[in-house]
Amino acid sequence: MRRFGPPPPDGGPRLQRREPTGPRSGRPTLPGPPTELISTPSGVRLEQLVTGVGDPVTVFAHGLGGDISGTRPMGSAVAGRRVFFHFRGHGRSDAPVGPWTFGDLAEDLRAVADVAGATRALGVSMGAGALCRLLSETPQRFERVVCYLPAPLDGTRPAAAEARVERLLAAVESGEAASIAAAVEFELPASVRNTPTGWSYLRQRVEQLQRDGLAAELTTLWHEPAVADLSALRAFQGRALVIGCQGDEVHPVGWAERLASLLPGASLHVYDRPAVLWTNRAELRERVSSFLNSP
Repeated sequence: MRRFGPPPPDGGPRLQRREPTGPRSGRPTLPGPPTELISTPSGVRLEQLVTGVGDPVTVFAHGLGGDISGTRPMGSAVAGRRVFFHFRGHGRSDAPVGPWTFGDLAEDLRAVADVAGATRALGVSMGAGALCRLLSETPQRFERVVCYLPAPLDGTRPAAAEARVERLLAAVESGEAASIAAAVEFELPASVRNTPTGWSYLRQRVEQLQRDGLAAELTTLWHEPAVADLSALRAFQGRALVIGCQGDEVHPVGWAERLASLLPGASLHVYDRPAVLWTNRAELRERVSSFLNSP
């Protein structure tokens, strides 16, 4: 097993490099909210952040190379407790010896949801794939689910997705802030680059990736389908919202349309351009919270 970034002391959190070289222009990034490590039945410790109070409880699963901060905007208006976590190989979560499968990610998601008593879930890209794997095995586990820019479930990936992961892992392995920033910048729409908002996001992501690294085992996830039998998703009896967008070469809209056709009674919404979290954040937040908050 190899994990890019500085080696963790005794398997714990990664240390900051002695001389961080993250973007230094503008205001420094503020420290993130305190998180905790929880134990799971698989023996993998996972990092989580819990916000809000009361019921219902919703768990948020990020995408490949993502982090807790990337899913928090979609949960800011969701009622009840909100549980954000890092999959294995991300953040301060453990990175056990691979190869890994979506079955492993589904177990990460299940463990966090079980500890929190979550009845609802939102998955982004890879996180949506893990959520679908969990639903294919236990279709009654969640009452409501949101799949945002779902990853492919059949084990195939477009070249753009492969290139993104390779670029990000190589940049993190280098440890150079400029390389990491250049890789992360592809996530930003052109209108946001070279703006205070864009630089703030880049600083936060560079610091997080330099501190925590990423596991190389993430590249092994697509060696087999996320869901072997897609027809198993038809057993889901809860409510589902699937969100895709036109023009996203990493998350072709056809995947979202296919998933919506598999989940019984699922609602599908397709945005007309990519980078929705940047170009249409308020509307996305309202759409997600209205779905999850409705009785």
